[in-house]
Amino acid sequence: MFMQTLIGIGAVLIGYILGSIPFGLLIVKLKTGKDIREIESGRTGGTNAMRAAGFWAGLLTAIMDILKGAVSVWVAQWIAPEAHLAHLFAPVGAILGHNYSVFLISRDEDGKLRFHGGAGGAPALGGAVGFWGWSLPIVFALGALVFFSLGIASVTTMAVAFFVTVIFAIRASMGLMPWIDVLYGVFAAVLLVWALRPNIKRLLSGNERVVKYSLHGWLKARREAKATARK
Repeated sequence: MFMQTLIGIGAVLIGYILGSIPFGLLIVKLKTGKDIREIESGRTGGTNAMRAAGFWAGLLTAIMDILKGAVSVWVAQWIAPEAHLAHLFAPVGAILGHNYSVFLISRDEDGKLRFHGGAGGAPALGGAVGFWGWSLPIVFALGALVFFSLGIASVTTMAVAFFVTVIFAIRASMGLMPWIDVLYGVFAAVLLVWALRPNIKRLLSGNERVVKYSLHGWLKARREAKATARK
């Protein structure tokens, strides 16, 4: 029992270390020589990698970050097959590692340690994929619908955890997975909302960035054009 507990804790730590690998920083650095932490939001995820180095850099970053979450589940299932809680918390560890990477620690002006990372959307989706592979196309399709209608990356990121929670709850109600797995979506949602606190403040004040290639962005640009024409 004690050994199983230690192995389970080890699986969660492996998830955290996997999540800490800053693929966005590495990919942008290799392509442009820039430090992604000094660009736009400063986050290391796919959205900021796209801003820093283009579409393909952002896509590759997103794929690798999704894999971090999925692999954390698969590793936990492999080394601790009987410890289901380890399967649940390993991808949570991956999200924490992605958002607060042990490889990206610096000191601020006050000398306090600061962890850099992303917002956690991609590894959160990856963790869901680790539990059930069909999570990927379903959440991707729903996320794309949210993104291209609202055009707000932060809302899309938070929606990932919401969709995972709903999908897992539906599967649990059908007896296809244990109800405890629904907690993964809940934990992921808490971590994503916490990481996106600055974005939520901008959302509430109406200042959050809206992507122009979306229904919301198109309508906003149209309203602004009409307002300009009246002047």
